[in-house]
Amino acid sequence: MVWLEIRVLEYFLAVAREQSISAAAASLHLSQPTLSTQLKGLEEELGKQLLVRGTKGSRRVTLTEEGMLLRKRAEEIISLVQRTEQEIAQPEEAVAGEVFIAAGETEAFRLVARTVRRLRLSCPEVRVHIASGNATFVLEQLERGLIDFGILYGAVDRTRYEAMELPLRDQFGVLMRRDAPLAERPFITPEELRDKPLILSRQEERDGWPILSWLGREISQLTIAATYTLIYNASLLVDEGVGYAVCFDHLVHTEGTGLTFKPLSPPLEAGASVVWKKYQSFSRAAGRFLEELRREKERG
Repeated sequence: MVWLEIRVLEYFLAVAREQSISAAAASLHLSQPTLSTQLKGLEEELGKQLLVRGTKGSRRVTLTEEGMLLRKRAEEIISLVQRTEQEIAQPEEAVAGEVFIAAGETEAFRLVARTVRRLRLSCPEVRVHIASGNATFVLEQLERGLIDFGILYGAVDRTRYEAMELPLRDQFGVLMRRDAPLAERPFITPEELRDKPLILSRQEERDGWPILSWLGREISQLTIAATYTLIYNASLLVDEGVGYAVCFDHLVHTEGTGLTFKPLSPPLEAGASVVWKKYQSFSRAAGRFLEELRREKERG
């Protein structure tokens, strides 16, 4: 098993950032031969070439495929080390530090937002970091230990995660141009949507796209014009006439724009849960956030 020194990983990241060994050495206050020796030792330890050195007339270095992978993992490792050091160094009575949350775009996140506001009032030294992405992104972040909590829709693997269901439920509908054929309808039925070019969320793909059951069609029977992760980008596709985006209500403000949102009939909704890894040991900041979240849920 290869054990990598944090110091050497920091050296490697400096070179990847500067794209030059000499520039990285200067930023690290090292001599260029010393840094070159450290990098060569890292490559020998891993048994892989990580850097492509420039030709004689160029000092620029580039990363190999293995180097790009190491850069990503090294950034995650350094981040975890720094976070752990900060948490351990806190005074015992202090509730300070950082809370990391990953979530898709959802009105249910409002409960989390209210929790963050209350947490900051009582613990102003706590900072909360939000990363946006689909379910695959959230689960990857959880598994790598890069976040404390994730927000997921649909079933949760209770053998791996603890979960708290959020009381707010999101309603599906269709985002379309105001001059679209369906724009005058008060709501959208399956029959009206089946033959339209659709823009679907990758977030719902994890649970087999609930919209498919609502439409009563297989994916092969529909025209999928595009898929999206974040609704803002999908709204631009809609605005440019690419298709009809199936999404949650309250995420795109359509007033004063060329877009409009129409709910589905019969209604289709989804519930979200805040999840965290089983047997997870929380920092004081993350533990306090969870306490506040439970209180906020009870307040309704």
